[in-house]
Amino acid sequence: MIQDRALRPTAKVLPEHIRLNNRTLVLQTLYRTGLQSRADLARETGLTRVTVSDLISELMGENLVIELGQRQEPRPGKPATLLDINRVAFQIVTLDLSGHTRLRGAVLSLDGAVLSSSGVELSGARGEAAYEKVAALLRQVIAGATAPILGVGVGSPGIVDRAGVVRNAPNLGWRDEPLQARLQDATGLPVRVVNDANAAVLAEHSFGGADHDLLLVKVGHGVGAGLLMGGRAIFGERFAAGEIGHVVVGTDDGPLCACGKSGCLEAWLSVPRLTSAIQAATDTAATPEQAELATDQILTEAGRRLGIILAPVVGALNLLEIVLSGPPELLDGVLSAATVETILSRTMATETGELTLRMTAQGEDIVLRGAAVMVLSAQLGVS
Repeated sequence: MIQDRALRPTAKVLPEHIRLNNRTLVLQTLYRTGLQSRADLARETGLTRVTVSDLISELMGENLVIELGQRQEPRPGKPATLLDINRVAFQIVTLDLSGHTRLRGAVLSLDGAVLSSSGVELSGARGEAAYEKVAALLRQVIAGATAPILGVGVGSPGIVDRAGVVRNAPNLGWRDEPLQARLQDATGLPVRVVNDANAAVLAEHSFGGADHDLLLVKVGHGVGAGLLMGGRAIFGERFAAGEIGHVVVGTDDGPLCACGKSGCLEAWLSVPRLTSAIQAATDTAATPEQAELATDQILTEAGRRLGIILAPVVGALNLLEIVLSGPPELLDGVLSAATVETILSRTMATETGELTLRMTAQGEDIVLRGAAVMVLSAQLGVS
């Protein structure tokens, strides 16, 4: 699974793993570059031409690789036959369970393009009722696929272990919910379940061009982070890496959190909390100017609290890029500026002076696309 290895393998490994690793090298090279001849693949991967030809024959037999005609540019000798991943042979079904009012599902291409999408209102469902909504949505999305399904990827809030058990997701009322196994039994398809913020950072890596260390903070019903270091997504020994939402920020108490503590980051920063606070400030403001000032104060304080939590992480890991995922009308601008200012004021300027904080360009589809990366990695070994 993706947790156990680098996202993009680049070298041969132990003898007992050679064939699988070589197969992955060929698929990864084609997935990222496309239009390669057998000779090109041999040069790119360092494998012999015989090994490449053998692997290509196997992959073509599985309909994973296709020939796309001969290379047109003039070269000495017989024109080479170009190969590519068969990008229309399979589709991927994914679910995003992180929305605070709506669950989303989509059918994606192997390249991460959303081909169709649908959703269902959560309507406050928790526990088994929430699972039933997830299962119904999955059946609906699967019915919309127009090609064989490679697998199902699910981004869930909360702590998710390697077996796809949601150990704790307070917003959905789940504890030790065997979501991956239940959905796999219900559909007969390979299923991978991962924390939503971890899915988001995988999407940023595979489809957002982020090939370096970064921290992604996802703000929705809750607040979580995904961390990419050295080409690997970091999940933690107890699968709770990035669970920053219920870390208490500061010593001044702060608003009461749903977990029972006061001053958790989620209580300052989650979408329901911010929208509620801004609405209350707008309703009580005497003028539009006062409403705007109050909104800016709320967003500034939320950004400051986020910066307080992120500063030691940035300092400890020497991170130079942070990505925010969530409603841009809340996160972009005042809140982002306050976050950066706070981080810089609390870390060594000489080490973090080039710190970049930006919004993801993948919008609300980031978890759906990241869940697809889990399937691609698990089923094909590519990302």
